[in-house]
Amino acid sequence: NEGVLIIDDLIATGGTAEAAAKLVEISNAKVSAFIFVINLYDLSGSKNLINKGYKVENLIEFPGH
Repeated sequence: NEGVLIIDDLIATGGTAEAAAKLVEISNAKVSAFIFVINLYDLSGSKNLINKGYKVENLIEFPGH
């Protein structure tokens, strides 16, 4: 079973990240973690991914409003 690290520049609501995870998982691989450069923390995307059991790292955090 392959492990995949998903790297993206920005996370806001997390919809695109969840879609990427689904593609990885239907390919019989596992998401090892997500890494984002920027987390718009008040839009809760990172928090939602963490609540679904994913490991998430962010380099910088800003409000998204």
